[in-house]
Formats: sequence, C-alpha cells, structure tokens
Amino acid sequence: MSVVEKLLAEEPFSLSHEEKKQLYEKELGNLTKNSYASCGLYKKILDILVYDASAEHKIEEFPFLPVRLFKEYDLLNVPREAVVKTMTSSGTTGQRVSKIYLDRTTSTNQTKVLTKICSEFLGNKRRPMLIIDSKSVLKDRNMFSARGAGIIGFSMLGRGATYALDEDLHLDLDAVNAFLGKYAGEPIMLFGFTSIIWEHFFKELERVDTKLPLDGAVVIHGGGWKKLIDQQVDNEIFKKSLASRCGDITVLNYYGMVEQTGSIFMECECGRLHASNYSDVIIRNPDDFSVCGVGEPGIVQLVSLLPESYPGHSILTEDIGELIGEDDCPCGRHGKTFVIHGRIKNAEIRGCSDTYERK
Repeated sequence: MSVVEKLLAEEPFSLSHEEKKQLYEKELGNLTKNSYASCGLYKKILDILVYDASAEHKIEEFPFLPVRLFKEYDLLNVPREAVVKTMTSSGTTGQRVSKIYLDRTTSTNQTKVLTKICSEFLGNKRRPMLIIDSKSVLKDRNMFSARGAGIIGFSMLGRGATYALDEDLHLDLDAVNAFLGKYAGEPIMLFGFTSIIWEHFFKELERVDTKLPLDGAVVIHGGGWKKLIDQQVDNEIFKKSLASRCGDITVLNYYGMVEQTGSIFMECECGRLHASNYSDVIIRNPDDFSVCGVGEPGIVQLVSLLPESYPGHSILTEDIGELIGEDDCPCGRHGKTFVIHGRIKNAEIRGCSDTYERK
C-alpha cells in the first residue's frame, strides 16, 4: 500500500509536526530519487546544484523547482504513453502555460485526496451543486485547464451539477431558480473561481437587485484574487457581500496550483489556510531563500506527496505568504496555517480564474 493510500485511511488534518516531519523526510526523499532517476532535466538541475539525491535531508533541504519551469519545459517522470491526462495552468492570451502530465496513479490520487480534504468541510454526503461558471469551459476532456480541472474535480463532491452562467458568462437566473426549486430545503454546495463569482454572480445579483434563498449553503472558491484586490475587495468583504445576496452561507476560500492539483489548502472556520496531511508549506526569504519563521512574509514554497508522474513535489510559487502557526489553530486541525498576501511584483498574472477575458 502506498503512503497516499495509507493517509487516505486517516483524518486529513491529523498529523502532528513530528509525525509529519518523519513522514515527509522519507517520502520527499523517495519522490526526489524517483524524479532524479526518471526525468533527465530534473537530474541536470540537481547535478548543477551538486545535490545528493541518495542522502537523507530535512524537509527544507529538498530542492524546489520554480513554478515557471513547467511553462518552459516538458517535465515528466513517465513515458508519454503512460500519460492519461494533461493539465494546463492558467494564463492570459500570449502567455505560456504550464503543462502537467499525469499518469493514472497520480490522477487517481489527486481525485481521492481532493475529495478527502473537502469532505472534512462538507461532510460525506454529496450536496446538490451549483457551479458558478459556464459549461463551455469543459471542451477538451483530455487536456484540462486549471479552471476546467477545478470544475471536474469539485464536481465529484456534489450531485445534480448545474451551471449558473451561460456561454457568455451571463447569469442564467432561470436555471439557478429551477435548481433552487428542485433542491429546496437541502443543503447546497456552490463552487466557482473567486473573480468569476464576484464579477458574474454577485455583481449581477446586485444589478438586478435579487436575493437567493441559499441559507445553509457552503460556497467553495479559489483563484483570481488579484482582480479583486485591484478593486479593494478582500476576503472579508467578499464573504459579507456574497452573504448580503445569498443569506446565511458559509464561504470557504482555498489555495492551490495546477502543478499540485488535489492537495489544496482549505480555509478553515477561523480564516486560516491549512496544510493537510498530503501537503506542506514553507515560506522563504526572497533575498537568500532561507526559511522564514511565523509572521515573516516571504515566497511560498509548496510541497505535496501526490506528484509521481512529474517532478512537482516541491515547487517555488510566485506568491508572497506568511506562516501563522502550526498545530495551534483554534479550529483544532493539525498542520501549518498561513495567509497569502498576493503576487511577487512583476510576476505574470495567473490564477485559475485569470484565464478568461471579459467578452
């Protein structure tokens, strides 16, 4: 049984600091050795760094790949004939996008882990699901954009999936009301990308001065914060604004990247992003890449146990974040907690919902 399969039998936020340290030092070592032996470019990078993949290392000592490298090169640990799905990152017109190659094992583990993490917040019963997006996003089922992959992945958590937006991203109130009528009295789940919910759902409800009977619903959203920050809309304003049109709802943000799909970081009831048993986060000083402590802003490095078919188990993002604590969140869940402050200055615009342009 693989380590991911063993973890799936546990609660998703159960590992203490010491348990996680021991597990990750071993498993990151295995993933690093596998990538070193299987991916020629990864081997070259580690050789240039004079990194000994066969030696034992602490978590913070494992090498990390800049996330941008996945835009420049095809990085695989498996033969191309073993690839069953290719994920692409977001990017505006003219930008290169990352290509993430998944074999069956990695793809399956991503789905199982995403379900496990989200079930912690949604319960095990599948809720009727309203997707705040257009069905047209899902065009090529063999090549998923980050946005399409998110919709497919989160759709596994719901039932009766209904799209709230038409092909032109206009709010389809008839479809929404029919959905709410069909599932009246049931706890609903809404899913969408942050900026799309804001621009095409909330703003339209405001424009037509409509409130929806969504008391008890859970809204899961992520990505596209840059567009909202530009409008001086932070997480609290987003939550309060949405509640003003949707009633007594629970709004949960998540942080994740297509380069590590599945092992997302969910926002808990206390407003903290949580690393689960399947992932970890390290904040690094932008000047020398040393590890930052609690309360010190720096570049966000993400670690995941899921990538086997490509060398994506340790990546350096282009986001600035700050560690809040570890194993000490009032919500009771273990793992590091952190907050994202935004993008590194002059980094490319990206984010799941930054992939679309207004029509």
